[in-house]
Amino acid sequence: MKRIHLLTLSVLSGLLLSAAWPVHGITALIFVAFVPLFFVQEYLGNNRDALGKGHLFLYAFVTFLIWNSLTTYWIWNSTPGGGVAAIGLNSIFMASVFWMYHYSKTRLYDNKKGSIIIVFFWLSFELLHQHWDLNWPWLALGHAFSPKNHWIQWYEFTGVPGGTVWVLLMNLLAFQVVKALLNFKTQSKRFSLALVAAVVLWMAPVLFGEYLYRNYIETGEQAEVIVVQPNFDPYTEQYELSPAVVIERNLTLAASLMNRKVDFVVCPESAIQESIWLPRKEESPSLNEIKAFVHQHPETAVVIGASTFGPVPEGSENDHAARKYAKTEGYYYAYNTAFMIDTSNQLPFYHKSKLTPGVEMMPSWFFLRPLSRLAIDLGGTVGTLKIDDERRVFVHPNGKFRVGPMICYESVYGEFVSGFVRNGANLLFIITNDGWWGNTPGHRQHMDFAILRAIETRRSIARSANTGISAFVDQRGDVFQKTPYWEQAVIRQAITTNDRLTFYVRYGDYLSRTSVFIAAIFLLTAFARSRMRFGVGR
Repeated sequence: MKRIHLLTLSVLSGLLLSAAWPVHGITALIFVAFVPLFFVQEYLGNNRDALGKGHLFLYAFVTFLIWNSLTTYWIWNSTPGGGVAAIGLNSIFMASVFWMYHYSKTRLYDNKKGSIIIVFFWLSFELLHQHWDLNWPWLALGHAFSPKNHWIQWYEFTGVPGGTVWVLLMNLLAFQVVKALLNFKTQSKRFSLALVAAVVLWMAPVLFGEYLYRNYIETGEQAEVIVVQPNFDPYTEQYELSPAVVIERNLTLAASLMNRKVDFVVCPESAIQESIWLPRKEESPSLNEIKAFVHQHPETAVVIGASTFGPVPEGSENDHAARKYAKTEGYYYAYNTAFMIDTSNQLPFYHKSKLTPGVEMMPSWFFLRPLSRLAIDLGGTVGTLKIDDERRVFVHPNGKFRVGPMICYESVYGEFVSGFVRNGANLLFIITNDGWWGNTPGHRQHMDFAILRAIETRRSIARSANTGISAFVDQRGDVFQKTPYWEQAVIRQAITTNDRLTFYVRYGDYLSRTSVFIAAIFLLTAFARSRMRFGVGR
């Protein structure tokens, strides 16, 4: 096989992955997208001296660079440097994972078997990519099914990792089908068996998902929720207008649908533009204006986002999130915060804990610190924010409604969101500001991830986005009242509580955590065997 053929196959895999991706992709293509790259791996594994070492990584890099570029190009809208870094680094990480799979398969099985190893390596990568400084799980393979909520009702048992397993197993079977088809005269029986297995593996989860969808019934209390979409341009007016004007637009929109039955008003991330000093939050004009609103509507609580600040305790000055005052001694923290305001004297709040890399979190590991120069300035507080130590839950004064307040990027993380539910949340709210990326697939993909969180947790979701898309999502992942992008809007709906914990909420990413141990054993064994062969050769 010539280099041009290998390169063509690598490009084809990248194009298929991109063509399968939400929001307008053909989802079923995800089941065959890795097949061309598997042919590249098989050829290089069987001809290790033909093209030299290291080529598998390069061909895999081409595949993943195309996929990352065509599906997350919109990061460029906020900053070209940050976009290039994100796309380039993610492509390198994915290519490295595929190379480790290749290395283990060739060293342990002489490339004749061991294809299943890719499942353990990829799941391990997706887990790591949720928890380190450069976390970016946007392209987890299980996210491909976010527009197909009927198919994946079983995510309440497996979460997104179950979808990743489905994708990879389907690709491995499709690879066997194509190989047998190319040698049909001698492998007709193998072709038939592989084809039947592939059809069964494709249809069984879909039919099971459809069964769960048709038989799932929501039970619980009804919460009447208003969602506000104020539509401030995040690059200009949101940070140029006075905080009073921003609050007034949010409350005026909410007031248009208010009555005594409304339990919650949900406003977006950073809707409070006043810089609030937490030890004196009771003095905040913006919070007091919202308090005046809820005193007019005493049955209602308002959930809203703000930028807040607080002192660094003595002895914590070396905390990565600590910031030094410019003109005086001392240090302070900056937070991305959600408040709940009601008629009580309390002002419960939660600080965002899954931070956006390059915007709200700068790399702390010494070898990653140079990347901080690529920090994306989105008009608010730039640099590492302080996070909360727990998933705080807001309790409505009537005691019936307990809300997990996800802030923007947090809604991408299934296991993280389940922490709110384990802490008692029977409803979930998402407050976000997706306007940074413009009218691109970015904000639409982010919206669809809410569908996954609803199914995994079986919690109804109210989503308030500054520029859209705002919506309601029920416990089956059905979406209601999606608002147009870049328009002022206000919507209202009754959503249902749920106190049951799903299997996934109880056990989290158990598939991925198990895979870490298995992948480590494969990799260490492959490395040891390679060293032993090297020693014998000497």
